[in-house]
Amino acid sequence: MSFGGFLENSTGGGGARIVADIPFRNSNINNHHNMPSGALAQPRLVTPPLTKSMFNSSPGLSLGLHQPNIDGQADMARMAENFEANVGRRSREEDHESRSGSDNMDGASGDDQDATDKPPRKKRYHRHTPQQIQELEALFKECPHPDEKQRLELSRRLCLETRQVKFWFQNRRTQMKTQLERHENSLLRQENDKLRAENMSIRDAMRNPICSNCGGPAIIGEISLEEQHLRIENARLKDELDRVCALAGKFLGRPISSLANSIGPPLPNSSLELGVGSNGFGGLSTVATTLPLGPDFGVGISSGLPLVPAARSSAGMTGLDRSIERSMFLELALTAMDELVKLAQTDEPLWVRSLEGGREILNHEEYMRSFTPCIGLKPNGFVTEASRETGMVIINSLALVETLMDSNRWAEMFPCMIAITSTTDVISSGMGGTRNGALQLMHAELQVLSPLVPVREVNFLRFCKQHAEGVWAVVDVSVDSIRETSGAPTFVNCRRLPSGCVVQDMPNGYSKVTWVEHAEYDESQVHQLYRPLLSSGMGFGSQRWIATLQRQCECLAILMSSSVPSRDHTAAITAGGRRSMLKLAQRMTDNFCAGVCASTVHKWNKLNAGNVDEDVRVMTRKSVDDPGEPPGIVLSAATSVWLPVSPQRLFDFLRDERLRSEWDILSNGGPMQEMAHIAKGQDHGNCVSLLRASAMNPNQSSMLILQETCIDAAGSLVVYAPVDIPAMHVVMNGGDSAYVALLPSGFAIVPDGPGSRGPTGNGNNSNNNANNGGGGGGGSGPHRVSGSLLTVAFQILVNSLPTAKLTVESVETVNNLISCTVQKIKAALHCES
Repeated sequence: MSFGGFLENSTGGGGARIVADIPFRNSNINNHHNMPSGALAQPRLVTPPLTKSMFNSSPGLSLGLHQPNIDGQADMARMAENFEANVGRRSREEDHESRSGSDNMDGASGDDQDATDKPPRKKRYHRHTPQQIQELEALFKECPHPDEKQRLELSRRLCLETRQVKFWFQNRRTQMKTQLERHENSLLRQENDKLRAENMSIRDAMRNPICSNCGGPAIIGEISLEEQHLRIENARLKDELDRVCALAGKFLGRPISSLANSIGPPLPNSSLELGVGSNGFGGLSTVATTLPLGPDFGVGISSGLPLVPAARSSAGMTGLDRSIERSMFLELALTAMDELVKLAQTDEPLWVRSLEGGREILNHEEYMRSFTPCIGLKPNGFVTEASRETGMVIINSLALVETLMDSNRWAEMFPCMIAITSTTDVISSGMGGTRNGALQLMHAELQVLSPLVPVREVNFLRFCKQHAEGVWAVVDVSVDSIRETSGAPTFVNCRRLPSGCVVQDMPNGYSKVTWVEHAEYDESQVHQLYRPLLSSGMGFGSQRWIATLQRQCECLAILMSSSVPSRDHTAAITAGGRRSMLKLAQRMTDNFCAGVCASTVHKWNKLNAGNVDEDVRVMTRKSVDDPGEPPGIVLSAATSVWLPVSPQRLFDFLRDERLRSEWDILSNGGPMQEMAHIAKGQDHGNCVSLLRASAMNPNQSSMLILQETCIDAAGSLVVYAPVDIPAMHVVMNGGDSAYVALLPSGFAIVPDGPGSRGPTGNGNNSNNNANNGGGGGGGSGPHRVSGSLLTVAFQILVNSLPTAKLTVESVETVNNLISCTVQKIKAALHCES
């Protein structure tokens, strides 16, 4: 509420006049006292033009007393007229200003007007156009608190003053707060009425106890009447406390009292016992660690979370719908967290060891007995995959939690698994400046690098909870079932059941990470070649998450180290050049993955050409105004094949620059020389290299190839792209790599998975398999041929004009390139089928 006013002397004998300018802005008072919008409007009495303010230096409420002239009847009459006129005008102005911020006043507010020798200028109000309101509402949904730069840009675009935009957002936030509080008050009032009615019924029952067996008056036995009354009252009060705490935590968005901790020992399900089992909490088993976690919702985890207003509201949802949805999200997150911790702690019979490879398999019968499905029953046609993996990672728990709760850093940590991700809503930002209790709604596209496996698009809740000092858990769970109940039609090919990780700090600076991955997906959309890999959990499962996390953290540790690994050939490259080169390689790999899986990172158009092999996917897109790519029509072609070769041997063959001429037509038929080598891990296969192809004759010019290779327990990758020599000189000297144009190609290698379709071996191919290295794929039977799933992908500029049309010859050329490359690899490895 702002006040501005002053008392002025009249030189004409008109007596004293009061000028009050009280623009009423705080709608909370209006709401809380149930008063009409104009009830607090004050009169504004206009001074004659020849007066002078006594309090020019005070912009606030200035009042002065002067001797009234009791003989000035004419002035008194004029004052009465002005009073009535201004009361009506102020009432209309207040009603005008309270309309959701859509109408704004031209000129300064009451707080900013200074008294001058001239009479106060009459305020002019400006009603925004529908287009302006629509623009303002759209930005308000994205950002309720725009900064000065955003307000300035919006005012220029809408032809408004910056103050008008500022006041509009202030009024809009006030209106939203008022509506929410009015709704909360209504809910609390209903709950209060319900409790009062229950109280009356209990009192009546206490006065006239009735036997439930015979219906006659009850006779209290050994328990005294006073003790019976106390027990009944105690049970009622505890039930009332639980309900009030739950209601406050869900709807008020404020911390609730932990009074429940002082009224007695916690219930068995309101504590999380760590140190049980031997799969992730052995270090805590020496302490009887039972953590009371505050008022309980009945699922085992405290719900005293500071909720924040939604950053983005769903279209078409009312305030009540939004509050109900948020409460459902909170309850789902708590249930999912409870399930994740139990899945991470419990061993047999919930998890059993596989006879093949010793990996852990979820016992689904035991799972159904132990847990109630928190997102509904499995859809028809869906199959289940579940896996658990534990590993040591060179990162502390706080850093890992921050990475997982930040969508951009999460995508950078798992570049080949996450195509694109975003945080769509922040429900809770955590408590005490930490991520403890953080709850947010996220969207992600998960991928396996093959055109035969569709991208998994998931909308899920991510909830973070600290369970002890140095022990954190982060859980994900799909929310599509909640969105369906709210009326939003959804079609999903994957549902993420409670999945995530439990992280425990170790004394040596490492963390012990137990990862659980549990999902249901539509197997009919997956090619037969990749079904064994996905059903075993090796495609999207915990083994891949842990392996990628270990490799990326090891790479970060090496890059942050002051010493350069001894095998780095970077004598001519500065420290800034190493960073620029690694950044360029990361962009190359990201673009390669986007071309293989057809994610929404780029807008691809799929081609159904009759002259293309059945398992080859060909897509096109236009490259315009991207300094990191050559302009024109980009064609991407990818396919996946099975090879009876171990993944390790296949990876070593493809990354060896000395053997590159056996499959790469760009090598000019000769060996390549490694000009630079930057290590990214302890394994020699994790590196970035710069290769040079020697010219075979004077008419050919030498060229450079940037190559990145990486390998871990879940698979390997070889990505390369021709680069311009002058541009790479700039990068190696620390220049900006964003302006180096490249189109990547490469290979992705994964084990074929247990039960793969690898052919049954006879004597000949059994010998071949032994010579080729064997191993690595799994399967069953003594004659099972182990192998690899190899994905080959090329991105080629077929026309430098973005408006050009794609020709049949271009498609045939790329198709022949893929077929020829695959045949050369098979011939070099002696595994022709």
